[in-house]
Amino acid sequence: MQQTRIAQGWDYYLRFVERFPSVSRLAEASEDEVLKYWQGLGYYSRARNLHAGAKYIMETHRGVFPKNHAEILKIKGVGEYTAAAVASLAFRQPFPAIDGNAFRVLTRIFGIETPIDTNAGKKEITDLAMQLIDLQRPDLFNQAVMDFGSLQCTPAVPKCEDCCFASFCLAKKQNLTALLPVKSQKNNVKTRYFYYLHLVADKKNYICRRSAKDIWQGLYEFPLIESAKSLSQDAVLGHADTLHLLKNCKWVLENSTPIYKHQLTHQTIYGQGFRIQILEGVPLIDEKIICVAEKDLSQYPVSRLMEKIVFSPQNNTPFSIKNAIFANQNK
Repeated sequence: MQQTRIAQGWDYYLRFVERFPSVSRLAEASEDEVLKYWQGLGYYSRARNLHAGAKYIMETHRGVFPKNHAEILKIKGVGEYTAAAVASLAFRQPFPAIDGNAFRVLTRIFGIETPIDTNAGKKEITDLAMQLIDLQRPDLFNQAVMDFGSLQCTPAVPKCEDCCFASFCLAKKQNLTALLPVKSQKNNVKTRYFYYLHLVADKKNYICRRSAKDIWQGLYEFPLIESAKSLSQDAVLGHADTLHLLKNCKWVLENSTPIYKHQLTHQTIYGQGFRIQILEGVPLIDEKIICVAEKDLSQYPVSRLMEKIVFSPQNNTPFSIKNAIFANQNK
């Protein structure tokens, strides 16, 4: 919900908590199943952290979520913002939850020009929020600041004329509204090119699990050729990795998908799939690649980019991941 609108995430949330209604049920699940129910949301490390956090709570706190701020911080994936939000909203402890809305509201009202992506800026805002927070109802304070930033003090075109802080907002007085908050670092967006080899033999598909410390860790995909530059179809099919994989095979290219653009926070990925029918022989696969029946492929969690390639009109894969994602939720 930090990264998208509530309306877009709501259905995912309902399905997730219906399948994993308790800490124990989440802890008992396999990582593959957790990722499958998360599929489509992105930020997959958060799903893995939720899973690890549930196991930690079962092992360390006998399944009871800790109420102490310091103990909440020990849960994997929980940082200062999440710990403060949970401690204040759930247990009414006086910890300011500093999200993007809070940074924006406080830097504008108090005219703070220290970059918020520096330790000095984060400390300045946190110290200020700590002075302002209502010690009796920190939950209402934090929620009010977040809602005010979401509804009134918006990133673009804030409603300054009917703002209750207009008379003493320094950003308004000094005409700094559009310039605050300040960030010192610009995101360097990396461009990557992913070419997927969709190998089909006897209604079976070859897939592998991403294990490197990279995007989509733990998700499944077709064998991948990654390039720093755009490749033609001939270049992909004639790539050394493709030739090695299909060295002992007779094969034919059935079709290729369009090139799909997939935008992440710090990366732009262009992806394309090539459906290759193997007529004779067996690909030279390693232990990372597994062979699964085409009808079972929908049981494996995949990225949104992989899902686009699977469902491309040019890809005649006879199954539906969308219909199967939550098929086993009541079993």
